[in-house]
Amino acid sequence: MAMELKKGFRFTTYEAPNISPFEKLFEIFQELITHTSGDFDEAIDWLRQLDQEYELTDDDYTIDDFIEDLKNKGYIREEFEDGGGEMGEAGEVGEEGDGRGGKINITAKLEQMLRKRALDQIFGKIKRSGSGNHKTGKLGQGDEHSGEFREYRFGDALDRISMTESLKNAQINHGVGNFSLDEGDLVVEDTEFKAQMSTVLMIDISHSMILYGEDRITPAKKVAMALAELITTRYPKDTLDILVFGNDAWPISIKELPYLKVGPYHTNTVAGLQLAMDMLRRKRNTNKQIFMITDGKPSCLRLPNGDYYKNSVGLDDYIIEKCYNMASQARKLHIPITTFMIAQDPYLMQFIREFTQANRGKAFYTGLKGLGEMIFEDYENNRKKRIK
Repeated sequence: MAMELKKGFRFTTYEAPNISPFEKLFEIFQELITHTSGDFDEAIDWLRQLDQEYELTDDDYTIDDFIEDLKNKGYIREEFEDGGGEMGEAGEVGEEGDGRGGKINITAKLEQMLRKRALDQIFGKIKRSGSGNHKTGKLGQGDEHSGEFREYRFGDALDRISMTESLKNAQINHGVGNFSLDEGDLVVEDTEFKAQMSTVLMIDISHSMILYGEDRITPAKKVAMALAELITTRYPKDTLDILVFGNDAWPISIKELPYLKVGPYHTNTVAGLQLAMDMLRRKRNTNKQIFMITDGKPSCLRLPNGDYYKNSVGLDDYIIEKCYNMASQARKLHIPITTFMIAQDPYLMQFIREFTQANRGKAFYTGLKGLGEMIFEDYENNRKKRIK
């Protein structure tokens, strides 16, 4: 007699994963180094304070041991201002006994790890794909099967021919007893055309991004790092340019993202949009878009004579009219602007609504929570269609 097996769940006492002291501290350190914009000394000071409060280390493994491991693993290096040498990834310091000290900075290895960590934090539920392209919903040359068939045309690749459907056509057209297969029987499984996307991400670094007791620049920085890592790994044929805007606008490299800080700036949205459109004009891709992360109203313009026109009181009609003009210019160039507004003041929301209408783009009124997910979803949705 067969034994009946009962199915169910077995509950056991939770056991924390066995991680090394270095791994435990390294996870905290990565978060701290992001918040301190790459300032190693400040991050270690915070780590020491946390250690005193929560006893993260013991006599067998101290913060100093952790720093040595960071050096040995190539995550930090020591640089000398007087040209006396540089600490390599193994942790060598100058010449023996010279007594000189240098400034410790993070390495490119850690910069890349911070981007990967941001990607996991924000887009962790996303399944990776090695295709590197995106669907448009239109048929054409590509490697994504649409599930539809068409007649064979001269020049179609042989591996696109559906043998099952072609043999079925041959039997229908010529009969089973006198089997023959000719060109008219061949059918091809169609594929979806995959377009490329060029994106410019604009990040507001005006002083208001750290006002009112809320750190808004760190989440924006994390989103930028995650988006950069996502595009370079999952969509390598797409392009991402990043710029920051305060009183002026200037491009930054992906390498600079961990060190991004706000400044004593007003918000020159017009300068940011001008630079973004200049960047996209140089791209050959037909699909172009601008993502803008901002929390404040436009409050600055640079006049033709080089002077700055600033007004932080309310919405200045002269400044916002220039913003509307830029939005219209982008629309004429078929460049949609998606604004992620990290503020919910009614008069600012009204400005963004009118700005979005002038561009025929999109706007999301959001806090800091969920910002990354919203940007990713919009990025993915835009890649599924041809932007016209």
